[in-house]
Amino acid sequence: MNKQDLIDMVAAATGESKTATDEAIDAIVDTVTTAIAAGETVQLIGFGSFSTGAHAAHVDRNPVTGEAIQIPAAKTVKFTPGKLFKEVVNAS
Repeated sequence: MNKQDLIDMVAAATGESKTATDEAIDAIVDTVTTAIAAGETVQLIGFGSFSTGAHAAHVDRNPVTGEAIQIPAAKTVKFTPGKLFKEVVNAS
């Protein structure tokens, strides 16, 4: 499913126009992105929660040359599915 498929399905389920649905989905994505970038956790009860994590700096090897490469520390985004979401996925 891509974004347009999501817009079509949500618009059909809510009776809203596709334009209004597209704007609402964009607003949700922007809001979640801004909150996560600020270090907050976004919890959608029944669906899951988005949060940040940390990936420590480490040394790895280039698989082709075998050369050591320094991998810098980075923030990561984590998604933890909610109980209801897991139940629905496992039931199908």
